[in-house]
Amino acid sequence: MQDAITSVINTADVQGKYLDDNSLEKLRGYFQTGELRVRAAATIAANAATIIKESVAKALLYSDITRPGGNMYTTRRYAACIRDLDYYLRYATYGMLAGDPSILDERVLNGLKETYNSLGVPIGATIQTIQAMKEVTAKLVGSDAGKEMSLYFDYICSGLS
Repeated sequence: MQDAITSVINTADVQGKYLDDNSLEKLRGYFQTGELRVRAAATIAANAATIIKESVAKALLYSDITRPGGNMYTTRRYAACIRDLDYYLRYATYGMLAGDPSILDERVLNGLKETYNSLGVPIGATIQTIQAMKEVTAKLVGSDAGKEMSLYFDYICSGLS
């Protein structure tokens, strides 16, 4: 996992250069949004269960997926879905705090699509719920932090597509 600082420094180091104006501007932006990101992470942590619950209700609860024969039917499957959504929320929050999506590749997306396909997990419904989670989270943390978080939710959705 990298953060925005490490990413900028590693890029300059590989090139054997000092930080240029563009690199310094990236760092300024990262530091300027630090308090916003920390407040958003605290709000998300305090309300994670509510975010997951509302996201599932918004995207899946009244669809065929929760009825007998659906992929979330039975308590065990439903619990596995909730567990996965909690992972996505937590790791998207980590990425937002770090200002870098690399943790999502390392800890979430690496092999996930293939695993879901082999288990018959409906990727479309998963993406739909992550999009609902993006909306629910944005309402909770506010528009600026919501925009920041949306980058990481969209990154997960893109990796699953």
